[in-house]
Amino acid sequence: MKPGHSLMKHYLQFKDLRAEEYAYLFERTAIIKKRFKNYEKYQPLVDRTLAMIFEKASTRTRVSFEAGMYQMGGSVVHLTTGDSQLGRAEPVEDSARVISRMVDIVMIRTFEQAKIDTFAAHSRVPVINGLTNEFHPCQILADIFTFIEQRGSIAGKTVAWVGDGNNMANTWLQAAEILGFTVHVSTPGGYEVDAKVAGIRDTGCYKTFADPMDACRGAHLVTTDVWTSMGYEAENAVRMKAFADWCVDTDMMAVAQPDALFMHCLPAHRGEEVQAEVIDGPQSVVWEEAENRMHVQKALMEYLLLGRIG
Repeated sequence: MKPGHSLMKHYLQFKDLRAEEYAYLFERTAIIKKRFKNYEKYQPLVDRTLAMIFEKASTRTRVSFEAGMYQMGGSVVHLTTGDSQLGRAEPVEDSARVISRMVDIVMIRTFEQAKIDTFAAHSRVPVINGLTNEFHPCQILADIFTFIEQRGSIAGKTVAWVGDGNNMANTWLQAAEILGFTVHVSTPGGYEVDAKVAGIRDTGCYKTFADPMDACRGAHLVTTDVWTSMGYEAENAVRMKAFADWCVDTDMMAVAQPDALFMHCLPAHRGEEVQAEVIDGPQSVVWEEAENRMHVQKALMEYLLLGRIG
């Protein structure tokens, strides 16, 4: 799509796309992944450039976007906090105006959602949220594709979220509202999800549980995240104490569905938010989930730049 095109889309939150768009993206992801596995060259993004701006450190986000863009025939510009000075040496608005004149698509991994919203508002090209304090849409995109790949449609299913009411939890709630499943949320007191922050209108898409065991009961997917996310390190000691009973263990998995999956966005701390026996056990699909970040993001970039194929 041409810069400034009226149909240009950004992907800043999961709710930025509709259910039918997700159905299309999951279909495209399966096709693109199959081509990758069969070593079939597929490069629809030749001469397109992705700018990646990192204000938060990254392993999976950088590798998945960078490798994915190269595989699709495009190029990548990698900017860190020191390189870009986003919002420090110049206003975010000005950075957006300049960078978006030189590249075709931008991925930003930063702290406040407001910063990426401001950037997108002044960008001539699509902007993708690689992670903010409030949301992590690309990760949930990968998680849901992984579930579909392993178990079929997620509609009507139950996802148990055990741990912090963080950006992952917020994004799961948005996904549940759009795609028609239910999230069982169990967090320690003081770390609950906030429907207003999550940006959902239908609070019926999730249920809260004081006991994480109850949240996992009957779930088709059990998932968690680290207790202390980036930007909250000063709270680590307090969080370690507060979250002590929110470690996903074999007992929690035992009360879920017999074929329930376990997911974790990584990096994981075995013995803290998850037992080694769970993350390294037969129900865990964390490595497939991590790989699928690359495949769903390839489909996402193709869609944002080229629209629907075929």
